[in-house]
This record gives sequence, C-alpha cells and structure tokens, in this order.
Amino acid sequence: MEQVKVISTLVSPFGMRVLIGLEEKGLKYEYQEEDLLTKKSDLLLQKNPVHKKLPVLIHNGQPICESLIILQYIDETWDSNQFLPTKPYDRALARFWADFIDKKFFESASRIVLSKDEDQEQAKRDMLENLKALEGALKEMSGGGSLPFFNGKDFGFLDIALIPFAAWFHTFESMGNFKIPFESGYPLLDAWVKRCVERENVKKALPSPDRVLEYALQMRKKYLVN
Repeated sequence: MEQVKVISTLVSPFGMRVLIGLEEKGLKYEYQEEDLLTKKSDLLLQKNPVHKKLPVLIHNGQPICESLIILQYIDETWDSNQFLPTKPYDRALARFWADFIDKKFFESASRIVLSKDEDQEQAKRDMLENLKALEGALKEMSGGGSLPFFNGKDFGFLDIALIPFAAWFHTFESMGNFKIPFESGYPLLDAWVKRCVERENVKKALPSPDRVLEYALQMRKKYLVN
C-alpha cells in the first residue's frame, strides 16, 4: 500500500495546493499540522533540511518539497485527472504563470501583511497590477472567458496554484485597509474564484478567511520590523 503524508499548516496557500492536488486525484493521505509561529518539528527539519519550509509531501518515505514541484510530481505519479495541459506550449504557459504567482503576486501579498506606511501602499498597488496581469492571462487561456478555468474546460495546474489565495483576500483587504475591486476591475477572476470555491475538493482545503486573518495578525506581530 502506498503511503502519502503531507506536512503543512492549514493557512498556507502553498500547502493548500498540495491538499487540493491530492483530493483531485482521489488519494488518501496522512496530514501533519505544523505551527511555524512556534517551533518547526523534527520531521520537517529532517525531510526538508535545505529550505526547512512547508509544504512537504512524503511518498513512501521519500520527501518532495516546493509546492509547484509537488503538484507536478503528483500529476506525473498518478495518471488520473491530469493537471497540466497536453500541448507543450500550454504546459509552458501554465508553468510561467504559476511562477509569476510565486514570484510576483505572493511577494506583493506578503508585503501587505508584513509592511506598513508607504511600503504597504506600494505593495497594494503592486498587488492590483499583478491581479490585472492574471486577469489578462485568464482571458487568454480561457478563450476570452468562454471556458471556465485557466486550463480551459478542466480544473487544472494553474487553477490549483492560484485558488488557495482566495482564502487570503479578506486578510489582504483587512490588513491593507482597502478593497480589491474584483467585480469591476477583474470580472473574469471574480467569476473564476466563485466557480472554483464551489468545488468540493477546494472547499476541503481552504480554511475560513477569519482563521487566516487571525494567523496573519500573529505573524505580523512576530515578524514586522518596526
């Protein structure tokens, strides 16, 4: 029998990716919750000694780290319900925008939580620009919005990479004291979010917005440099 274990924390958007991926494949797994605000577990340090970060997937004793790499591993290991598109160009496009999410979108999101004053104001402007870029990507990849997902007709790799941040939008707005104009500014993303969060496998993985906000406030208190 295959053994699959996930080490993560429920509020981590990167950990949510892994859980959604496993649920989409219909896989059974063991889950270990980490509290990164206190002390990292010995298992985490043992299985990810290089970065010491979450999430970690352990498959038959072998660790796989970094959420996008884990998603691709899950997709390649279990054949059913493929995440990545079949055409090489479409696969490259999905990987490009997933990388954009991790490097550009997440960076601006982090600064909203962990900065203040003008730094936070710039982070908010950057996030809105990044959402504009993602709106354009969704328009291109979904046939102008005629198809429901980034992957076209099927919920796939890029959808899994981005949708966990839906659980964080309330936190970004609350901590940044602003409103993300989804309906007026990003109508395709707005409809896409509403569509994705109704999927049972997404519902299972996303924590409540209030829980995320509570965690983010604790993180800000611990890590914000005055």
